[in-house]
Amino acid sequence: MKNTSLCYIEQNGAYLLLHRVKKEHDENRDKWIGIGGHFEENESPEECVIREALEETGLMLRAPRYCGIVTFVSDRWEGEYMHLFHAQSFSGSLKDCDEGVLEWVPKETVRSLPQWAGDRIFLDLMERRVPFFSLKLRYRGETLREAVLNGVNLEISQKKP
Repeated sequence: MKNTSLCYIEQNGAYLLLHRVKKEHDENRDKWIGIGGHFEENESPEECVIREALEETGLMLRAPRYCGIVTFVSDRWEGEYMHLFHAQSFSGSLKDCDEGVLEWVPKETVRSLPQWAGDRIFLDLMERRVPFFSLKLRYRGETLREAVLNGVNLEISQKKP
């Protein structure tokens, strides 16, 4: 299983999202996701998210809040432990990203964009400031088949909001 970080950077009622449109063979192709990436050797989750945010956006995060861990299981892709963060304090200037297009998206419109069904679940948990959580998401292809929060199965809906 690989380890990754993901951060929702917030400013003025909007999240900085990455529209993944630049890589041809990308499991997140055409989706709108937070900022993050793979751990480097010996990195902590916090070190990874701060480094990835700086590399992808040019922004230096200050004190990102560690929200939870998301375990992804898929019949297509390698398993993943994703460490979820939320940041409201940063410095620097936004730069172009080689993985997609960065855009500040009003929070109320985020869920209408193409994204993984499980992203809506952990985004909701993050926004409600649920205490540190463990969420397991199992996909078949791009369809979410199971969501388990802190060991309890959640009812999932395949409908888009």
